[in-house]
Amino acid sequence: MLKYVYILQSELDLSHYYTGITNNVENRLAKHNSGAVKHTAKFRPWRLKTYIAFTDTDQAVAFEKYLKSGSGRAFAKKRL
Repeated sequence: MLKYVYILQSELDLSHYYTGITNNVENRLAKHNSGAVKHTAKFRPWRLKTYIAFTDTDQAVAFEKYLKSGSGRAFAKKRL
C-alpha cells in the first residue's frame, strides 16, 4: 500500500504549513478542513501544497520526520 507524505498550506495564513503522512490524501485533507484534526483546526481552510508517494512505509516515515526538522523545512520551502 502506498504512503503519502503531504504538505498543506493554510489559506488563512500563508506562512503556516503542516506536514503529515497518510494512506489517502483526499480524505486526510477533508479531515483537516473539517476541523477534525485538533492541531490544524485553527488555521483552516488548508490547501494541498504537495505530496510524495512512497511504496516503502519506513522511507515515508523517515521523509516526514526529515521534513519536520529544520533542514527539512528549509528544503521544502526552497524545493517543494
